[in-house]
Amino acid sequence: MKILANDGISKSGIKALENAGFEVISTKVAQEQLKNFINEKKINVLLVRSATQVRKELIDSCPSLKVIGRGGVGMDNIDVSYARSKDLKVINTPSASSESVAELVFAHLFGGVRYLHDSNRNMPLSGDSHFKDLKKNYSAGTELRGKTLGIIGIGRIGNEVAKLALGVGMKVIASDDKVGELDITLKFYNDQVVTVPIKTEPVADLIKHSDFITIHVPAQAKPVLGKKEFEQMKHGVGIINTSRGGLINEEALLDGLEHGKVAFAGLDVYENEPSPSIKILMNERISLTPHIGAATLEAQDRIGMELAEQIIAILKNEKV
Repeated sequence: MKILANDGISKSGIKALENAGFEVISTKVAQEQLKNFINEKKINVLLVRSATQVRKELIDSCPSLKVIGRGGVGMDNIDVSYARSKDLKVINTPSASSESVAELVFAHLFGGVRYLHDSNRNMPLSGDSHFKDLKKNYSAGTELRGKTLGIIGIGRIGNEVAKLALGVGMKVIASDDKVGELDITLKFYNDQVVTVPIKTEPVADLIKHSDFITIHVPAQAKPVLGKKEFEQMKHGVGIINTSRGGLINEEALLDGLEHGKVAFAGLDVYENEPSPSIKILMNERISLTPHIGAATLEAQDRIGMELAEQIIAILKNEKV
């Protein structure tokens, strides 16, 4: 059995697969050459992240494929239903990177309320000559403690974000498919466990009540936060998106930043990825990262091992 990890896989994942008797190829194959490569090498398992597209045409053209694996949560780059209709197994790693994404949310939040993203741009340029001016500019920071964080989408990642928020001392509200209550369980190093009930409410209410808003839902047909939603938010709100580009209308976001409705934004994903808008990239009130939410060494190791375990279970135990 041959496995192509086209967008990479951790060394631990490769080792686990090789120990199970599989051949792992980690060569990066260009999208336009992928079909020929899979057929020439008779690849049985294709592993991807977000870069490689696995569409109907590729699936139909590669009869040797038995399993398609996505290292991460979202599978919008794979025609999942069609693949499964062709009896291919489609797997992902929904929990492996949740903690890493949640920590990036708070990296943007902590940086945003203390202007670190802008300070780190300006200190190298004029820190030696305008130190006192910069100190004055960045001395009006605020604290996260005691503020309200609204989480749109309280799945695995949203759950981890809520845990960090509670640890910081924030009030947490969430919006998901239904209105009710959700229990968040905090586990501490000394085996103590604390369960905290979280209120859930519709997005229309959440955006009115939140000091900061973070989005954790799959790709949508239209933005979750557009002009109408920004108009309903508190003045000086902070917005974070580490989920999918297009969930926020970027023109509406820029307008909110210009008029003070939005104090700052933290973006890891973009409408025009991988070529974000210049207006977004140059805005001094936006903290920017290049889609690295799941890109920690620990997460990559967990993703590789989780993929390996699933593949071994499918191909060895079930004899697919």
